[in-house]
Amino acid sequence: MNHRYRRVLLSTLLALVVGGGLRAVPRLPVPDRVAPALPEVLRTLEPSDVQLHGWLGARLDASMAHRLLVVDTAPLLAGFQHKPGAHPWIGEHVGKWLHAATLAWVYTGDAALKRKLDGVVHELLAAQEPDGYLGTYVKGKRFGLYEDAGWDVWSHNYNLLGLLAYYRYTGHEPALAACRRMGDLLIATFPAQRSINAAGEHRGMAATCVLEPMVQLYRLTGEARYLEFARYLRTADDEPGGPGIVRTLLERKDVSHTANAKAYEMLSNLVGLCEYARTTGDQRVLSAVLQAWVDIVARRLYLTGSTSTHEHFGTDHELPNGSEANVGETCVTVTWIQLNLHLLRLTGESAYADQIERAQYNHLTAAQHPAGADWCYYTPLEGKKQYDQGITCCHSSGPRALALSPTCAFLQGDGVLGVSTFETAQARFTLGDAVVTLAQESGFPREGRARLTVRTDRPARFALRWRVPDWAAPLRIDGRAYGPGWAELPAREWRDGDRVELAYTLGGAVAPGEYTNYARTAFTWGPFVLAADSVRNAKLAPLHELRVEPDRLPVPAPEGGPSLQFVAQARGPWDDVPRDLRLQPFADSGAAGETYRIWFRTDR
Repeated sequence: MNHRYRRVLLSTLLALVVGGGLRAVPRLPVPDRVAPALPEVLRTLEPSDVQLHGWLGARLDASMAHRLLVVDTAPLLAGFQHKPGAHPWIGEHVGKWLHAATLAWVYTGDAALKRKLDGVVHELLAAQEPDGYLGTYVKGKRFGLYEDAGWDVWSHNYNLLGLLAYYRYTGHEPALAACRRMGDLLIATFPAQRSINAAGEHRGMAATCVLEPMVQLYRLTGEARYLEFARYLRTADDEPGGPGIVRTLLERKDVSHTANAKAYEMLSNLVGLCEYARTTGDQRVLSAVLQAWVDIVARRLYLTGSTSTHEHFGTDHELPNGSEANVGETCVTVTWIQLNLHLLRLTGESAYADQIERAQYNHLTAAQHPAGADWCYYTPLEGKKQYDQGITCCHSSGPRALALSPTCAFLQGDGVLGVSTFETAQARFTLGDAVVTLAQESGFPREGRARLTVRTDRPARFALRWRVPDWAAPLRIDGRAYGPGWAELPAREWRDGDRVELAYTLGGAVAPGEYTNYARTAFTWGPFVLAADSVRNAKLAPLHELRVEPDRLPVPAPEGGPSLQFVAQARGPWDDVPRDLRLQPFADSGAAGETYRIWFRTDR
């Protein structure tokens, strides 16, 4: 047991005394054998060291209890056990479930979920062939060496991600051995038999995204052949017919003109490039990823924190609202959150955490049915939500982003403890031999006040930092106002029971529309984008005929009860005076099949 592990184990035992509502025995992840060449500016906490108790925490709990714990995994395994699978990419689902369920188990400590995890891993490993193959294609039609096999590497990518996550938190050596065999088979196949670009759809991007788990496999094992294969994947990017992601982004700075602009696969590659840059120190690669981020935020991002129409990055500011445009594929929303989390860790810049928050409270949870079981494949900003009970990529992806939510909430830098959530929440940190728990009691999402209490087994010196998004500014601590970015209290010695009182802006606001939504207005409340539905507004004119008064900001509905409900003002075509327009978060709208709308014409 190395020194770091002994220290963390000691801190775990100490946390029993000061940890409050956190789980007493957090799972200690298996440490990497290879240190990153680009050390993280901010480090995420393990899911077991965080508890979210507020609005987002309830959505996370619902996903675990009503989706991950109860989903029938037999169809997810069937394609491996009885080849060929039901469709070419059926193999992606079990790996996605393993990733999400592992994080959820570490977060909750739920014994039933752990039993289910163990069973699925056992059955999946039993399906691996002696040469390492763990896919759903029959012999002679594998790895893109033949037609109609363009999703085989893609499925191995998700098996690697899921099994590596499981190994990291359980130490289950057979899972790591299975990953080694998959990695070795990929190395033996590409490029010896064919370029990997020919093994994946969308200009090879469905195959080259295996960069992410191959880099993880290298860091976990320290075995150089996996890094060399990662370097091959980088060179394959620039091969004739390859996606050319890094080169194109550096030259054109435009994701819509990169490869074939397929959003999910490209974002998956960008996540892998972040892992590669972190491991190798390749600044050129990181620069390309940052160019993609700037372009997406400036030209291709919905107010609700997602991107893509018809599953692609569209032309500049092409952001239609209706269902006919296949708006905001959930897989894209999830991978966008993952990308921002990587960039937050690598740079420490609050802008990436702001984007995570926007997506979490809007497009991600809007795609999730509030009950937690079902998901939308696409989630339009007006019309109806089409929740799907089948096996879709988005059903499998959505819970992964929710399971990552605890790791986004608190952050740790050198001598700095960071709070990136406004929820009532707790987090446990290790500082040398001290264990520090930050317990935040917050009025969010109804009142802009919070109290942070420090619990520690011994005095500890650190700085405290809070993220201040635009909507919460100014944030006030001890009479001092902080604008958007990070608000920081300088390092000092903190003792058990020390408290900090916070006040931040929380209220209604308007978002003026541009381009597609020119001369329209949307309403927000804190990080929530609000929507009006046809049921709560049945006595008004049809939603598309209403004109809102942008000077009348939304306020909480007096009869709102436990749910979040708001009132703004709108006029129908024959109204002489404005009438109450009932609003609620976009994430809570459309659950019963009713129509809803975010953008409204202004009464001007």
